[in-house]
Amino acid sequence: MSDQQLNNLIKMLDQIIANNLHHGDDEKVTDVAADHLQKFWARSMKQQIIAYANQRPDELSILAKLTVDKLEPAVEV
Repeated sequence: MSDQQLNNLIKMLDQIIANNLHHGDDEKVTDVAADHLQKFWARSMKQQIIAYANQRPDELSILAKLTVDKLEPAVEV
């Protein structure tokens, strides 16, 4: 995966989270964002963001990492 593709995934994830901040509570925001990823992202996209989060967790926002953590049980890497 190219750096540009990975940067696009991270940017999309951050946008999904930002669009759901109105839910107010971090748990709800990450639940809604994880549900969106489950429904609309290709398996390969989910696998790539999970792998990145596992390798470089400090490079994602806290909410992005929490969202990705909710995907792991449902997506094989």
